[in-house]
Amino acid sequence: MTVIDNAVLEGPYEGVRRKRVLAFLVDFTLVTLLWLGASVVVFFLGVITFGLAWLLYGGLFPIIAILYSGACVGGEHQATPGMRSTGLVFRLENGERPLFLHGAVHVILFYVSVTFLTPLILIVSFFNSRKRMLHDMLIGAVIANAR
Repeated sequence: MTVIDNAVLEGPYEGVRRKRVLAFLVDFTLVTLLWLGASVVVFFLGVITFGLAWLLYGGLFPIIAILYSGACVGGEHQATPGMRSTGLVFRLENGERPLFLHGAVHVILFYVSVTFLTPLILIVSFFNSRKRMLHDMLIGAVIANAR
């Protein structure tokens, strides 16, 4: 952290771990709200199709999470609404702009790693200077403070 004329300037990775946890809570809430809305639509589609559309319930939440993350990370702001609310941005190690596929694979790897490692995925971020987690490293992503 740097202080210039009594103004505190954050480094690119200052507080990223804490902000990522908050961003996750915001994004999970938004995905849950989208899922609830989609669930109502699937319910009525199920009534119309004599229950056939109700088979969509099993994959509805993952599909919404993948579309949400892919569209947000691959979009103009390069961040999900949760990340933007905490001042974070999704970047690639090589400096290229992230695509829909990067956001989609990132969220898939996140949920798979959380399923098996629970909150232990945060431990990896304590052992590297850019506070990256395992799923970030696997796709070459860096989550940093937006400037």
